[in-house]
Amino acid sequence: MFFHWLKRYMPRSLYGRAALILLLPVVFLQLVVSVLFTQRHFEDVTNQMSDSVVREVRLVLDTLAAGSDLQSIAQLQIDTAPQSETALSEPDQLVWYDFSGRIITRRLKSIVPEIRVVDLGDDKTVRLVVATDDGPYALTFDRRRMSASNPHQLFVNMVFFSILITVVSLIYLRNQLRPIKRLADASEAFGRGRHVPYSPTGSTEVRAAGTAFVDMRARIERQIETRTLMLSGVSHDLRTPLTRMRLGLSMMDDEDAAPMLEDVEEMNRMIDAFLNFSRGASEGEPEPLDPAQLAEEAVADAQRAGQNVKLHEMTGTGIIALRRDAIRRALDNLISNGVRYGNRVELSVQLTEKSLRFRVEDAGPGIPEKRREEAVRPFSRLDPARNQDRGSGAGLGLAIATDIARAHGGVLRLGHSDRMGGLQADIVIAR
Repeated sequence: MFFHWLKRYMPRSLYGRAALILLLPVVFLQLVVSVLFTQRHFEDVTNQMSDSVVREVRLVLDTLAAGSDLQSIAQLQIDTAPQSETALSEPDQLVWYDFSGRIITRRLKSIVPEIRVVDLGDDKTVRLVVATDDGPYALTFDRRRMSASNPHQLFVNMVFFSILITVVSLIYLRNQLRPIKRLADASEAFGRGRHVPYSPTGSTEVRAAGTAFVDMRARIERQIETRTLMLSGVSHDLRTPLTRMRLGLSMMDDEDAAPMLEDVEEMNRMIDAFLNFSRGASEGEPEPLDPAQLAEEAVADAQRAGQNVKLHEMTGTGIIALRRDAIRRALDNLISNGVRYGNRVELSVQLTEKSLRFRVEDAGPGIPEKRREEAVRPFSRLDPARNQDRGSGAGLGLAIATDIARAHGGVLRLGHSDRMGGLQADIVIAR
């Protein structure tokens, strides 16, 4: 439970975690040294020096009690002066940051009961008010005789050099983490369908990871290119005999040729779907676009084609980098699927600071939850669940939309539309 609570407050970036790992030992070392220094220097050394001065103070008090001449102890360098009785009731004087002063006050009063007031307001002298048989006296002497001079220098040096070493370490750490960040940026860009120039640099482990990424990217690009060439070649070769069939059927009687012409047109639509799937989201470069305008264009084109499509709502305004043709293709596929199986389709757009969401809802039978993962696979057709009397396709509409969403760093989510009762398809893209 404690570690789960602590994990929420830990830095999430690699640089932040590395900086924390670097700073924790430095801070811990400073605390340990500070405690040890306080105990050994402020307490032990100050107590030893205080005990030496206590003997001299006791000698002065004995001299005053005996009525002897104070000139005999002038070598002690302790100035004495009689005081009024009110001096005994004065409060102790101490600066708030004078740590050794607290030790001096406690030590003097515990060993010499005659000391009533300890005045350490002046950091250069010590003034003691003592009670004697002849009345109160003030004893004044140099503060350096009871505590080390400039005891704060060790703290100052320790803090200064700790900060200096930390800054140097952070600079070095940043240089070491820069190759990892470049690798992460190149990987993220490739996941969004962009090719960013990248060459492995950094430590041996980072170079190995970078080389593996470059090889993986090259293999994926070759596979995509091979798939595109294959589907494009097959589609091109199929169009020639289909064209001949269309010409031949056009010369036959309309009553006999009509069913066959419909089959030819269906095959042409399937070939177009293959070509769209082979292109994926590779067409064009991302450009700043208004998602609301894209949605309006998609709905307007669908309405001109005689489809029952309308805009439901558009929330949020802004510009986001998108591939126009790819997003339009994804929306067109989702709208076409919705119209085919649900007759009525509504499109919504929601733009927030963190994400963009296109939502397409229809009034059809929907897709069962257990088959939604299967529905987004290429060449997968769920006609029994989606009313196959409405027509069939190549099973690539949702697969193309999924590829386009992933190429933009997003995801296609299928669900149930509570408002319209059919399928709800969301293209969610992180900003």
